[in-house]
Amino acid sequence: MSELYQIPVKTIDGRETTLEEYKGKVLMIVNVASKCGLTPQYEGLQRIYSKYRDRGFEVLGFPANNFLGQEPGTNEEIKEFCKTNYNVEFPMFSKISVKGEDQHPLYKYLTEKKPEADVKDKEFEEKLAGYGQKREKPNDILWNFEKFLINRNGEIIARFDPSIKPEDERVIEKIESEL
Repeated sequence: MSELYQIPVKTIDGRETTLEEYKGKVLMIVNVASKCGLTPQYEGLQRIYSKYRDRGFEVLGFPANNFLGQEPGTNEEIKEFCKTNYNVEFPMFSKISVKGEDQHPLYKYLTEKKPEADVKDKEFEEKLAGYGQKREKPNDILWNFEKFLINRNGEIIARFDPSIKPEDERVIEKIESEL
């Protein structure tokens, strides 16, 4: 069994769990934020979740406040924001840190096992660097809405830069090949 399923996490409502309840499904794990220029990606995440969930696909949202304070809210505020503004139905988890000294074990695992994005947007990276935002370590999460695609065996099969939208044909192609 993949180590991924043993990592402790908390739902956005504070329930202690692991990702084992998603074993055997194709997963997209994404760090999310409510006050980011990429926040409208919630719409695309919800659309692909709605389209593929009956075939064994789950989007798992992990709010993080690692990038210029763009997720300042409490878990309750984040949950309400997602429901009210984007009608999010996919599973959301408690706010975590996705990089740095207090990096959550889930993101430590993801970034060690898949250290680089498969689909990158150099222009986006250069733009962020202009604002002083860059990966401190090569495998760091770059920004909000970086996506990891996990196959039914718990293996990371793809990592997408934040600017790659959930409905990008490269993302959809990977999802469909695993379903």
